[in-house]
Amino acid sequence: MHTEAQAILWFIGRLLLGGLFVVGGTHHFFTLPAITQALAARGVPAAKLVLVSGSVFQILAGLALISGFYPVWAALGLVVFTIAASVLLVNFWDMEGPARAGAITTWQSNLAIIGGLLVAAAHSL
Repeated sequence: MHTEAQAILWFIGRLLLGGLFVVGGTHHFFTLPAITQALAARGVPAAKLVLVSGSVFQILAGLALISGFYPVWAALGLVVFTIAASVLLVNFWDMEGPARAGAITTWQSNLAIIGGLLVAAAHSL
């Protein structure tokens, strides 16, 4: 493939993947009470602080991935973030019926996102 086309595709991929985290982290600030309550219900200490700091990290790491600023570290940080968020908020193992099916689908999507982040990290080495 032509190197210019590769560079364009690489940027678009980083934009879409990093943008997902920027938008998600920004959205948390508009739904702070509900997500804080969900984290507190799962026993997370200092739930609001955890949520705000996680959301700020998510936004900054997403922007770093988009801009190509330490993309390996940004991608790997977002892998850890995605795993932690999935364990804390998408607990399909405690659910039944349609809620469980929806949560499993969310886990599957998160695993695909983690795969994309690992590809981004590997491409940046």
